Amino acid sequence: MLLKSAIASGWHRRQTLLLIILTIALSVALLISVEKVRSEVREHFNRSVSGTDLIVGARGGALQLMLYSIFHIGQASNNIRWESYQKIAGHRHVEWALPILLGDSHKGFRVVGTTGDFFQHYKVGQQRALSFFAGSVYDDLFEAVVGAEVARELGYQIGDQITLSHGMGNNSFAEHDDRPFIIKGVLAATGTPVDRSVYISPEAIEAIHIGWQSGTRIPGQHFSEDDVRAKDLQPKTLTAILVGVKSRLAIFHLQRQINQYNEEPLQAVLPGVALQQLWELIRIAEDALRIVSACVVVAGLAGMLSVLLTSLGIRRREMAILRAVGARPWHLVALLVMESFIVTLLGTLLGIVVSIGGLWFFQPVLEANLGLFLDPWSLSMETLYILGAVLLAGAMTGLWPGISAYRMAHADGLSVRY
Repeated sequence: MLLKSAIASGWHRRQTLLLIILTIALSVALLISVEKVRSEVREHFNRSVSGTDLIVGARGGALQLMLYSIFHIGQASNNIRWESYQKIAGHRHVEWALPILLGDSHKGFRVVGTTGDFFQHYKVGQQRALSFFAGSVYDDLFEAVVGAEVARELGYQIGDQITLSHGMGNNSFAEHDDRPFIIKGVLAATGTPVDRSVYISPEAIEAIHIGWQSGTRIPGQHFSEDDVRAKDLQPKTLTAILVGVKSRLAIFHLQRQINQYNEEPLQAVLPGVALQQLWELIRIAEDALRIVSACVVVAGLAGMLSVLLTSLGIRRREMAILRAVGARPWHLVALLVMESFIVTLLGTLLGIVVSIGGLWFFQPVLEANLGLFLDPWSLSMETLYILGAVLLAGAMTGLWPGISAYRMAHADGLSVRY
């Protein structure tokens, strides 16, 4: 009975309530989208570091080391010697050690110099190993493996020829165009920075820089491919080392030994600790986004409250008739609470539809430009709790006009006010 009355009353004022529903829908859509982006950014960073026990680099900030070695953001403050890598790789507690050499690029994508063991030991997500969509790991000096995003965006296939650029940037004037690479493998998509990277061997990094000095080619010097292959191509320096240990009990012991390394200033960081520093850094921005989204929802509910209170004066006669036919005062409270709940529910459902449509439309753009893959169809448990809180707040919004109606005398609406 109350539900029928609430629906009939709402239908009578449908134009006004439709605007309120649209306002709530937009605010809920914004709330869901912000929550989705926030959780996906966290998940994106979390699944990029899995199975690596220590990250070793030149002494500096732990967060900076993780950002440039794993996420390819920023530059290393200094390089470390190849001899240090060899000593760490030969340590009795180390199961595997992967050299990482950065500094070159290919059409805006990072070039990473590392050994073939990278594709065996490096893991993403829940300890998921890398796999090849096509081809295999390089076994020649001038062969390369490209990530899924590189292959998709540039339309590469196995056997295509590419050249690398010195430094970062889409339009570098320092091209290593005299030593092209053949694409030997294309990695399966992972949703991590691996997708946006080009991999070659450490020796290949050394090979393309023969005849170069201070980032430019030395005039008058030319080396044929046979000349390059005949040279000692072991790198002198590298950017970072990813380390896996034999026993987790040895992690802190090995970390302490690396941090006290006497031959050059090194640091070893735990990926989890560095990620925690990152979360602390962006927590303020996350809280600010949530507060802005909550304020928009509160503004929508305040608009609904304003409409209910304003219309209460017009509905005095409706309330009085309901009292005259036997409705108790608490029936009026329940009626207005139910009205506000139905309006909030419709606004929330419409907001979910709008957010799904918006995320579905913008997902390719976000994936291409930011590397974020947003699944528009899923809602996290945290988001469901937030939507539940919105529905509860919407229902509670009807209490104020409900109590006002409760206080009306049952003959109030049947008398004429002067």
